[in-house]
Amino acid sequence: MRIIISPAKKMRIDTNTLAYEELPQFLKDTEYLSKFLKKLSYEEARELWKCNDKIASYNYQLLKKIDLRSNLTPALLAYEGIQYQYMAPVVFQTNELEYVKEHLRILSGFYGLLKPFDGVTPYRLEMQAKLKGKGFCSLYDYWKDRLAVQLFTETDLVLNLASVEYSKCITRYLREEVQLITCVFGELINGRLIEKGTIAKMARGEMVRYMAEYQIDKPEKIKKFNRLNFLYAEELSNDSTYVFLRNNDK
Repeated sequence: MRIIISPAKKMRIDTNTLAYEELPQFLKDTEYLSKFLKKLSYEEARELWKCNDKIASYNYQLLKKIDLRSNLTPALLAYEGIQYQYMAPVVFQTNELEYVKEHLRILSGFYGLLKPFDGVTPYRLEMQAKLKGKGFCSLYDYWKDRLAVQLFTETDLVLNLASVEYSKCITRYLREEVQLITCVFGELINGRLIEKGTIAKMARGEMVRYMAEYQIDKPEKIKKFNRLNFLYAEELSNDSTYVFLRNNDK
């Protein structure tokens, strides 16, 4: 079983807490993207990133001096978004670190498919960014089926905790022999299932932590997940979608 999650925009450098173990397996592809991005003007980069001048200026300077092979942080510790805050990998016990090392994979527009202890450096490049170059019209087109092919060589069971923007790199290439289960963390509002961004990210992080703590080896076992007031909703779920509803009364 493999668990897929999204990266986060906000990143940090931490070379002290844990050492990285390997360079990312798609590093040559990342190096190509890095060289391509360095050729962009500031205005082009800002338009690509869809951010304000303060963020664009910081990331543009970061891009110009990016080093993909030194001063690296384990991917699991490099991302600082809400999902990673609730996962809280810095306080994982040894067995929990071993669990995510084996089971967890991070999807990235820049790095492709990351293992938790792959060494990375801060970057800004979302998978849905409208990047066009020689031979590709988007990052989805750039990576094509390579991330899915790699993932499917590792497992025939994927638990999807990634956003739609990232998970489509896998789901659009799904094979008959591979089972993919998507977790939905939502609320029923006027009879409709609504998934709210922030609380969903929190729940995804909590789910990874829950699985690591209990060393989950079968997807059925996550149906007992009950954190952040979420409970499994059997009547809304099926073999490919596990729905967890939030009880706001608690």
